Amino acid sequence: MERKQIKAHAPSHKVHQKAGVVGSGHAHDDNAHFKSIVEALAGTKGWLVTGPAATKNELASYVEKHAPQLKSQLIGIEPMDHPTDGELVDHARRFFKAADKMKS
Repeated sequence: MERKQIKAHAPSHKVHQKAGVVGSGHAHDDNAHFKSIVEALAGTKGWLVTGPAATKNELASYVEKHAPQLKSQLIGIEPMDHPTDGELVDHARRFFKAADKMKS
C-alpha cells in the first residue's frame, strides 16, 4: 500500500446557509482539487475513497465523468469524518486485506 497525501487548497472552507440568501448553503465541487487527485491516482491498481458527508461521492462522480479508466479501479467508498493519519492507514489496511480475501 502506498500513501499519497493531496491537500485541498482551502481545507477549512465552510459555507453556511443564511436566511434570505439564494443557494443551498453547500460549497460547490472543487474540480481543481479533484483533478489533482485524479492525476495522483494515474497507474493505480486499486484505490479507496474516504471522507465526510457528500464529498467522497462528489469525487466518485467526478472520476466517473472525467477519468472513467480510474472508476474500474475504485474498490470502495467509506465514510470517515476527520480521521487521524494513523486511523486512516489502519482502516485502509483492514479494508484492502478484506477486499483481497474476497477476490480469492
